Amino acid sequence: MTRDYPVPAGYLERETEVKKSRFIARVAPVCSRDEVKVWLEQAHRDHPDARHICWAYQIGRPGSAAEAAMNDDGEPSGTAGKPILNVIQHKDMGDVLVMVVRYFGGIKLGAGGLVRAYAGAAESVLSAVERVVQQPMIPADVVMGFADEQPVRHWCEVHGAVLESVEYGTRVTARVALPEPLAEEFAAFCEAQKLDYDLDR
Repeated sequence: MTRDYPVPAGYLERETEVKKSRFIARVAPVCSRDEVKVWLEQAHRDHPDARHICWAYQIGRPGSAAEAAMNDDGEPSGTAGKPILNVIQHKDMGDVLVMVVRYFGGIKLGAGGLVRAYAGAAESVLSAVERVVQQPMIPADVVMGFADEQPVRHWCEVHGAVLESVEYGTRVTARVALPEPLAEEFAAFCEAQKLDYDLDR
């Protein structure tokens, strides 16, 4: 899993106002559609009275390979989700969700005004959020005894590796995502602990 592209460093919110309509833009790092769903449910809980909660996301490396989606949430087609996505793509950022909560101020903006307002809201929050480039990660499979699981968990916590899955049978099988520079160190750890491992390089 190589993620050597910019992603949002964390959650951020910014508010703008256009002709008495409030636009509350939120950015969050996401790695899956399930995470997108959780953030959207939270936005609806936080703003139950909002007229629209429009959004767009891009997961994966920016460019043709990225998975992207958008939603106008009742705004005229193409006036909300698409402008938000365009800004995300222009920022060349991956694993990112932008939601824009709109409270209608009583003055209609027209299609062009909506496009500018939603793009402006997305721009305000994406320009403000810190970006981080994550290290390339490589997967490793480890088969071990039950007593070895805790030392492996501890090694992962200390070294910034991610224990992606653990399956229990007669032995414990774990999938680990390792920062690429630590592959040799992890191999040495596994050999010292006499663990069966397979590095996918």
